[in-house]
Amino acid sequence: MTRTVYIETYGCQMNVSDSELMYGTLQASGYTPVEGPEGADVVLVNTCAIRENAEQRVIGRLGELRRDLKPGAVLGVTGCMAQRLGPRLLATDTRVQLVVGPDAYRMLPQLIEGARGGDRVTATDFDLEEHYEDVVARRFEGVKAWIPVQRGCDYRCTYCIVPTTRGPERSRKLAEVVRETQEVVAQGLTEVILLGQTVNSYHDGTHDFADLLRAVGAVDGIRRVRYTSPHPNDFSDRVIAAMAETPTVCAHVHLPMQSGSTSMLKRMLRRYTREEYLDCVARLRAAMPGLGLTTDIIVGFPGETEEEFADTLSLVREVRFDDAFTFKFSLREGTPATRMPPEWTIPDAVIDARYDALLGTVRGISRERNLGRLGERMEVLVEKEARKGELLQCRSRDFKTVLVQGPTEWIGRYLTVELTGTTGATFTGTLVPDRHPLPMAG
Repeated sequence: MTRTVYIETYGCQMNVSDSELMYGTLQASGYTPVEGPEGADVVLVNTCAIRENAEQRVIGRLGELRRDLKPGAVLGVTGCMAQRLGPRLLATDTRVQLVVGPDAYRMLPQLIEGARGGDRVTATDFDLEEHYEDVVARRFEGVKAWIPVQRGCDYRCTYCIVPTTRGPERSRKLAEVVRETQEVVAQGLTEVILLGQTVNSYHDGTHDFADLLRAVGAVDGIRRVRYTSPHPNDFSDRVIAAMAETPTVCAHVHLPMQSGSTSMLKRMLRRYTREEYLDCVARLRAAMPGLGLTTDIIVGFPGETEEEFADTLSLVREVRFDDAFTFKFSLREGTPATRMPPEWTIPDAVIDARYDALLGTVRGISRERNLGRLGERMEVLVEKEARKGELLQCRSRDFKTVLVQGPTEWIGRYLTVELTGTTGATFTGTLVPDRHPLPMAG
């Protein structure tokens, strides 16, 4: 009898990629993926641990799933929350039978069979050699492929749980990444996103990230290469030159800033100053005029003063990001931030006010920049149906979201569009007259 599996994914792009690996592993063992948990023989919740609210959301979801599981179904928790909590998850939720960390997905078929026999198992050991090279991922993004090139992280930012949940940094061999990219092209996909916790620190012992960008970008049939997330310290001149000189590498960088204050960055253990961050931005923009630049910013980190927050606002205004992901600080068990003096804790009301001020500043700059681009023509890749209306969601090379009207048959194709409107965050566009949807490469 064919058994079915449903994986519900939370968190970052690495988790999306890991879910594709899990589906691939289980499919090779005879499981059939299904679109929902109802009636599935196996339900896995692939989790994030970066903030407390992410974990609370998963705990609530597990409660919902318990009520809907069919008799005999196996319920498991995978990913970063599983790695962080380990056996505690089994102790606090009697319906969960499996707790599996990111380096143990190869064992899923055997672990599931054990769970059918009544086992309740935790598998959270790190495996520094595991890159799942022989696993054929079941890709479900449709028009692009996530390709992990690096796992783990050697940076020890004081707010971050990733070194605990993902282990130390290790990189795949360049040849293996190129091989997977070639397989992606054979499947008809033309865009790849290279993944790593600090992806531009990639080094396989012989090749660095500059070599990797050039090699992947040269694969026949690839039209777009992206990557996430880099660290400001690892943008060497070699890496920037590789970006600028490789036509398939998209002109967009997501450059986490976290704070605009040197003193705050020091407490965060980010290992760069405000001035060094600005220098990195300047070097990137000098090499790639028109570069799309986005960032991450944390508000309310322990000890944040009004002056330090003002430094963050002023840096946002100086850099003028295209967009920013803004977060309220979340204290994570096991991080160095838990050892900071309790009196450094910022009151919730202050955090809320600062967050609103930051969000307003980011959105105002983004809207102003986007209004200035109306009338531009650009190439976009049609990714999927938009959430609202009879529109398609597209992405430009510099990572702008553009909504266009057209048939679903355009998904996976490249269009030339003219930007006709903006909400401040996204654009609307129309197909350029006398231009037709370009077929997919490969």
